[in-house]
Amino acid sequence: MARVGIILLSMFLLLSGCSFFERENKVAVVQPNVEVMAENLQVPWSIDRVNQTFYISERTGSIVKVENGKIERQQVYLDKPLAQAAEAGLLGFVLASPEFPDTERAYAYYTYADEDLGQFNRVVVLSTDGVSWTEEKVLLDRIPSAAFHHGGRLKIGPDGLLYITTGDATIPESAQELTTLNGKILRMNLDGTIPDDNPFPNSYIYSYGHRNPQGLAWMGKALYASEHGQSAHDEINQIQAGGNYGWPVIQGMEKKAGMVSPLFQSGEDTWAPSGLVAVNGKLYAATLRGNAVREFDLDKKETKPVITGLGRIRDLFVGGDYLYFVSNNTDGRGNPDDSDDKLYRVLLSDL
Repeated sequence: MARVGIILLSMFLLLSGCSFFERENKVAVVQPNVEVMAENLQVPWSIDRVNQTFYISERTGSIVKVENGKIERQQVYLDKPLAQAAEAGLLGFVLASPEFPDTERAYAYYTYADEDLGQFNRVVVLSTDGVSWTEEKVLLDRIPSAAFHHGGRLKIGPDGLLYITTGDATIPESAQELTTLNGKILRMNLDGTIPDDNPFPNSYIYSYGHRNPQGLAWMGKALYASEHGQSAHDEINQIQAGGNYGWPVIQGMEKKAGMVSPLFQSGEDTWAPSGLVAVNGKLYAATLRGNAVREFDLDKKETKPVITGLGRIRDLFVGGDYLYFVSNNTDGRGNPDDSDDKLYRVLLSDL
């Protein structure tokens, strides 16, 4: 009888679009105490921090510095004009840590428009004089771009290298092509050169078969990524060097030899996951369409929203006892209030 029960439960989970590896915890969300740290942000995209000072990129072309309760919007001077396409602009941003603020440098990813060549994404080094930021050096250019699916997340891994997510630029089949940079997770040395131990010779490509990945996080040396699915089937993946994550050949929990299926996927629901952090054996994802901070318990193989009611959430950062995150209600798809967007914080122990 027990075996029959397991079989019946398995059939139910498969029919409902779930698996033992991605059970949805349907317990009602108990909203924790959330504090507002900054207000009136303009389409914020990435959060980073040095000591107690936050730096937040805005898609409109600014870096917001939040220090001792004061907010300073700093202009970013780029060599190319920001593209006006949906989802485009100044996206990924990460400080040149641990050297910052001594070096006063950071890495950024932005979408630009060129009158002669078209629209592309590029990875650059920015320098600051404490008042504004200036593009200093191009590390990687001509990453394919389109109206949507720019990717754009930058993170420095525990190996000290720079990781970059790129979207499929609305050409799904290109995600399977190792001759293009779109639909990939890329990996480079901080000077822009290709690491000798990348999985494909003379290539920045670290993994491929991605649709629109927008979150990266490490738990120890294990790398995880969040990815937008097609209408639904959003994913959380554990990334292996050289791995093929299937888009557009498979999605959700579909399987195919030589391709990696996700740890979690949203089934027919939509999360639209963006920023990702890892702490205490759990992943937390900022979700846009999901309007929540969502928890993924890697041990229990369960997922649930833990913060709701604040609208679209774009990025997260863990510092000390707190989880910090930014809303994204001013991106043209949300319902902003008079003081949106905001930087929030919540005690990790309250989640």
